[in-house]
Amino acid sequence: MNAKIEELDGKLVATLVGEMDTAAAVEVENILKPLYTTGGKDVVIDCTDLEYIASSGLRILLSILKGAKAAGSRVVLRHVNEDIKNVFKLTGFINIFEFED
Repeated sequence: MNAKIEELDGKLVATLVGEMDTAAAVEVENILKPLYTTGGKDVVIDCTDLEYIASSGLRILLSILKGAKAAGSRVVLRHVNEDIKNVFKLTGFINIFEFED
């Protein structure tokens, strides 16, 4: 699992590559922790190359969303494949996140 954050056009863009399983969650959380406090910037999470997400990965994304909303920012999940979107549907998270193709 690889993850990185960069600032593009005034937004914080996180790119996720691989499988965000329980084993990778600690490392990914450390990389994405700066997104817990966005400083008012919107967050885009690029899931183009995300192949799998476990509940621990969903928890990380939810923490990012909570921090962003507290700062008045938006979080958008971009290019989420159908398998991962189904995980969001099954957990009810489909209703609390914004998705973009």
